[in-house]
Amino acid sequence: MTWHSGGPPTVSNKGKILVVDDDRLVLATLTYGLAQAGFEVIDADNGDDAILLAREHKPELALLDIRMEGLSGFDVAAYLREYLHIPFMFLSAFADEETVAKVKELGAVAYLVKPLDIHQIVPAVEAAFANSQQSSQQAQVNAPRVIETVAPVLGELVPVAVGVLMHRYSLSRQDALERLQKLAVVENRDLAQQARLLVEAVEMLAQPASVK
Repeated sequence: MTWHSGGPPTVSNKGKILVVDDDRLVLATLTYGLAQAGFEVIDADNGDDAILLAREHKPELALLDIRMEGLSGFDVAAYLREYLHIPFMFLSAFADEETVAKVKELGAVAYLVKPLDIHQIVPAVEAAFANSQQSSQQAQVNAPRVIETVAPVLGELVPVAVGVLMHRYSLSRQDALERLQKLAVVENRDLAQQARLLVEAVEMLAQPASVK
């Protein structure tokens, strides 16, 4: 998982986007093309790394593949919507009725069907940015002022921790949840506390080593 910038910083930087695809070639193509178009790009090749990066970097938009090992693009989208309030769009080779219905249910700002050239994707991403920013501004005008609580919602980390275990150890969702529950029992912690410790450990390992 890496973070790319579209060249030297400029005033006209188009925004920060998280790109997630388990096909390394597709991911590299998207990352390079969007960076060249002026976006700051954060990329991940699996769902649990994507959520960790989203929590750390707070992108303004996410471009998600749908079918991946471990957490799917739908899982990532649901987390981004519920806990981080980050808009998202999908890029997928699948356009069956069930997939399209789920895309609509989650509230994606766009749904692109592969194969697409990067020159077709960039305008779609730019339009999604414009739409999401307009919606955000309208919501700020209409919504009452809300004071955010400082304490994190510990329960939100349980699905993240399950996703980490699924990806790292090739477990099913049920097996990963059971492993997390057993860890919590052994360590005499509740499930939310155990999930938080696991996620914090993974986030720490993902940090680049400091240069002395």
